[in-house]
Amino acid sequence: MAITEHELQQAEKRMGAVREAGYAVSARYDRRRSRIVVALSTGVEIAFPTRLAEGLADASPESLADIEISPAGLGLHWPRLDADLYVPAFLKGVFGSKAWMASQLGAEGGRSRTIAKVAASRENGRKGGRPRKVATA
Repeated sequence: MAITEHELQQAEKRMGAVREAGYAVSARYDRRRSRIVVALSTGVEIAFPTRLAEGLADASPESLADIEISPAGLGLHWPRLDADLYVPAFLKGVFGSKAWMASQLGAEGGRSRTIAKVAASRENGRKGGRPRKVATA
């Protein structure tokens, strides 16, 4: 598939617009706090716990410390872990693939304890618990 000059110019224009919001100029692993610290071109420094990012949660400190920044500054790569993060996405709170993020949100929702959820659970228990699933042929 050949790319035309016009398509290339459009892609460069889109990348320029994305970079305006900030791109990574440095990244490091803070062992003491178990966080990744990313300095952006805007002067902002962002730190996040490794447990929030797909592929980083159970990694060794040595593997986490080996971080590469893409030439455009829009990607972070951990070669020892084969893990990647897209800088514009994690600035929006997205720390992994759609499927991984959904599993994290689902697990979080399952752990939530609200008065309504506790009351519904007790009422369900009084009725004999969760209804059995009926097999369909």
